Amino acid sequence: MTERLYYTDAHTVEFDATVVAAGEAGGRPWAVLDRTAFYPTSGGQPHDLGELGGAAVVEVLDREDGTVAHVLDRALPEGAAVHGRIDWARRFDHMQQHTGQHVLSAAFDRRLQARTVSFHLGAESSTIDLDRVVAPERVTAAEQEANRVVWEDRPVTVRFATAVEAAALPLRKEPQREGLLRLVEIADFDLSACGGTHVGRTGAVGVIAVSSWEKFRGGLRVEFLCGARALGRFRVLRDAVAGSLRALSVSPAELPDAIARAQADNKELRRVMRGLTEKLAVHEAERLVASGTPVGGVTLVAEALEGWDAAGLKSLAAAVATRRGCLAVCLSAAPPLLVAVARSADISIDASAVLRALTAEFGGKGGGRPELAQGGGLAAEPAQIIAAVTRRLA
Repeated sequence: MTERLYYTDAHTVEFDATVVAAGEAGGRPWAVLDRTAFYPTSGGQPHDLGELGGAAVVEVLDREDGTVAHVLDRALPEGAAVHGRIDWARRFDHMQQHTGQHVLSAAFDRRLQARTVSFHLGAESSTIDLDRVVAPERVTAAEQEANRVVWEDRPVTVRFATAVEAAALPLRKEPQREGLLRLVEIADFDLSACGGTHVGRTGAVGVIAVSSWEKFRGGLRVEFLCGARALGRFRVLRDAVAGSLRALSVSPAELPDAIARAQADNKELRRVMRGLTEKLAVHEAERLVASGTPVGGVTLVAEALEGWDAAGLKSLAAAVATRRGCLAVCLSAAPPLLVAVARSADISIDASAVLRALTAEFGGKGGGRPELAQGGGLAAEPAQIIAAVTRRLA
């Protein structure tokens, strides 16, 4: 059984211990200590990182026998006396997020009778899953209540109780395990059985910011950020909004309407460009057909064109195919190539089969119908594509 120093003092950064067992699994060495401050992955909270006896701790595992295994980048000998140091920035971040989760979950429970059924502490944000759907304004109310408790700087304490003793206490949810329980209490607000690491006072959480929510498995998944993470997200949003305001020359209050107008203008512009491209394709098709090459009983119209996107090439190939006896192969000018293949109605060549042959030879992907097919990502020069089609027709 490993003595877990973080159970009684989550602020322990350095400690001394003895390696009581060592081994290797999956090509990675591990060591078990008589005592440790390293938190193993458990209860939705990721493990600590740091150094142990000069080795880097890359993972920490909670084993069924009650010991904690430290996965290392190099082996440590059994019986060695070692000094450990945890990555404090990572530990404190996890303490902020996990304590914030307790406060937020209790706020949802106390105000809305919405219980937390699961918690995940991610690398960038955390989530809780509630057992029922909550209206947006009620999410905001719970967030406000949670931050009130944070800003009151209430003490966060740890104590231990047997299962019998815990049964008589107002725990927020029923414990998942038996035996001696570790209880984390936020004064006059929450009492939960939990083995995770937490700050000593709620004020150290800083702020709890709900960033999004969505319906999930009959309930609500709530994403949130605490402390330094919330500040980091604010900076990202601040810079993004500031850049948008400069680009659109509007005030913050005008930004949503300005974006809506820009989207509408862009949609109209795309419509106009599509119409002009189709008209241009008709005229360009006349030039291409005039320079076509007779091959295998058809006129092969194959050319690489600058400035035409996938939709334009498709329109151009279709325009060529309105003439009699033509197979159109319209290409972009530089690899990886875009290609559109179209055939006139009076010939039996399968455009999709031609495209499949090209992608089989030069890579890329695409598809279509016998009369019109389109693809992209071909790793070849335009001349190679044209030569391959010519060989297929000859």
